[in-house]
Amino acid sequence: MVTRRRTPTPRPRTRAFGALLLTAAVAVPLAACAPAETGPPVLNWYINPDDGGQAAIAQSCTAAANGAYTITTQVLPRQAASQREQLARRLAANDSSIDIMSLDPPFIPEFAEAGFLAPVPEDVQQKVTQNVVQGAIDGATWKDQLVTVPFWANTQLLWYRKSVVEAAGLDMSKPVTWQQIMDAAQSQDKYLAVQGARAESLTVWVNALIASDGGSIITSQEGGVDSIELGIDSDAGKAAAEIMGEIGTSGLGGPGLPTADETASLSLFQSDKGSFMVNYPFVWPATKASVENGSLDQSVLDDIGWAVYPAVDESKPAAPPYGGINLGISSKGNNVDLAYQAAECIVSPENQTEYFVSNGNPASNTTAFDAPAVSDAFPMASTIRDSLQQAAPRPQTPYYNEISLGIQSTWHPPGADNADTTPAQSQSFILQVLRGERLL
Repeated sequence: MVTRRRTPTPRPRTRAFGALLLTAAVAVPLAACAPAETGPPVLNWYINPDDGGQAAIAQSCTAAANGAYTITTQVLPRQAASQREQLARRLAANDSSIDIMSLDPPFIPEFAEAGFLAPVPEDVQQKVTQNVVQGAIDGATWKDQLVTVPFWANTQLLWYRKSVVEAAGLDMSKPVTWQQIMDAAQSQDKYLAVQGARAESLTVWVNALIASDGGSIITSQEGGVDSIELGIDSDAGKAAAEIMGEIGTSGLGGPGLPTADETASLSLFQSDKGSFMVNYPFVWPATKASVENGSLDQSVLDDIGWAVYPAVDESKPAAPPYGGINLGISSKGNNVDLAYQAAECIVSPENQTEYFVSNGNPASNTTAFDAPAVSDAFPMASTIRDSLQQAAPRPQTPYYNEISLGIQSTWHPPGADNADTTPAQSQSFILQVLRGERLL
């Protein structure tokens, strides 16, 4: 899932979240006050906005339950930060009306630490992790325990214009590096499309660069917020800053780089100045739709190729961004066992396949990629699967909001600061925020 989080947090979550818990009881009425229901138990599934795919799955699984339960869907706000806030407030108020939640992976540790997630039964763990890509399993795990159910996964690919690659003489049959694609784009006087806006997409980019060089934004957090250790000010962090700095200061990212999100990147890539782009699989159906409605020429679609995310160092495999949605089962609900039965149905390979084709959200289960309907809709399906297998989640921590917003504050705009100073300044700032010494 492509998400953008711009809602600032005035103080570290260890303090702000406590205030949120205090106000939750008055902010949200408890479900216990609702009138008693008759008939099969109703499972409320709180979903992120999509093109109707989750609602269709809910109907299908309700029918398959043969009267054991009924699934209804409730749509959360579009912004992931607002989704987190609404769910956290209600769960903190012991709202029992929430049964199943579509959760963005970075919020899973916070919900697990707060006790909002019901333990995943061992038999369910075995079923929902069979044939599932490693990136999705990693994203569903906290403290070495599976705490959510992998549903759909997402990752960024390296998209390229075949004509530019041919003119630059770049061999795309093997993994390429950031430096190679930057050199190729410059040699052809083209732009390289990336997401430089001060938004969650910037954190995604920084994390992928650091992870691709073998680093990690968080190196230790066992002692809690007061002893958390970061790996931003490191060789991997400096390598990330050098790449972003060159793209920003050389003009490679185009004039709109400081405000470029995923959609703006796609527009730049589709233009006459396009060469390479890192972006999600929605690129393909979106481009096809533009051709069909006449706003884009067929030749642009025919000129598009794809590969796994670029490497930072040719001796190290790339760590592409990982995103998507996992299913969290609320510990506050009255039908936890039924909710896990429903979750198993929701994430079945058949439902993941249909959701991939109809809504364009890649499956976490590898068997879905073998379906002819998937390869017909996404010719790059095997590359998406390969990318998911080596993808790296964003930092898994209860303090994710502070870390992500701290990165956005200090790395934006790309190339504005010296590559030698940005990692150190970023790490210092985030640590000060976490300790309550500075505000975001």
